[in-house]
Amino acid sequence: MKNKTSAQSIALHKKLRGKIAIQSKTSVKTMRDLSLVYTPGVGAVSSAIAANPKLADQLTWRRNAVAIVSDGSAVLGLGNIGPAAALPVMEGKSVIFKQFTGIDAVPIVLATQDTEAIIATVKAIAPTFGAIQLEDISAPRCFEIEDRLSAELDMPVMHDDQHGTAIVVLAGLMNAIKVVGKKMSSLHIVLSGAGAAGTAIAKLLIAAGADDITVCDSKGILGMDRKDLNPEKVALRAITNPRGLSGHLKDALKDADVFVGISAPGILTKELVKTMAKKPIVFALANPTPEILPEEAKKAGVAVIATGRSDFPNQVNNALCYPGLFRGMLDKGVKKVDTAAKIRAAKAIAGFIKKPTADRIIPTIFDKGLHQAVAKSVKKG
Repeated sequence: MKNKTSAQSIALHKKLRGKIAIQSKTSVKTMRDLSLVYTPGVGAVSSAIAANPKLADQLTWRRNAVAIVSDGSAVLGLGNIGPAAALPVMEGKSVIFKQFTGIDAVPIVLATQDTEAIIATVKAIAPTFGAIQLEDISAPRCFEIEDRLSAELDMPVMHDDQHGTAIVVLAGLMNAIKVVGKKMSSLHIVLSGAGAAGTAIAKLLIAAGADDITVCDSKGILGMDRKDLNPEKVALRAITNPRGLSGHLKDALKDADVFVGISAPGILTKELVKTMAKKPIVFALANPTPEILPEEAKKAGVAVIATGRSDFPNQVNNALCYPGLFRGMLDKGVKKVDTAAKIRAAKAIAGFIKKPTADRIIPTIFDKGLHQAVAKSVKKG
């Protein structure tokens, strides 16, 4: 099936020569048309914007335009494949933006992985757009790039790998705990993965009321015994691991209520699952091969299982969040993506499922009204 899908996808891309195109909103069939969309009429439009730059939101495409910026250094499931190879992924994001919320999203891949160069480039192109979505930029550079651009630009800037993932995980967990009859404040949560997504998930879950989170990276628990942590992981350790645990994943998982994996395939075995608390919740989000397959998880006693794949129930997919979130921010003039906005977006996604079940804790991107619900959750900035 995988090989068939791969071949069909390559054939489709070859036929289309990419998935997006620029299309005019008005036709130019006469000299009068030309005088309105270009010279001399456009001179009056440009002069008006020069006198009042805010008019660009009314007189250009900017209020409906998002730049999807990547350096290709951390493409999901593929790693550091560079800008050209990342372009099809960014085009796919553009298609999703357009289809579900009508946003004109432009993929921009950069031939540099230098932090300062990326920041300078995004700032230089920013006047063209109403918002910036950062995509597939590796940690820890992604943290500084997003923080500085958010501070220095007067528009929403969001690294989707961090915050889109965190929002959808929170939404799914809100419904999963309803299924098993537990409360957010009582959960012992284990996060496997301390990169961009893991860090954002931990911070958002804490903001939403979870206060017992243990984070593991490939070398084990982020405990006080670890002397090999970079500054970002030290900061993450400071807000997690209230139990003072040390050791490896197996030590963290004992009596845990929730496992969230954004790490590596196959690391969660049935034996480890059986050491978790009753009615455990597992979000195995490694792609394309999850930390544990749903069939194995259920055999081991998992009450609710979610993955990042579309061929299993409960797909944790960033596309549940970002089209509606950006639609709402653009429409309402929001300038910053704060924690409160992320929690509201998660609640909107979770609330779309009125009666959660083990096999349906989260909607799909095709559920009618979902993206509008997320957009509605955005409050005017």
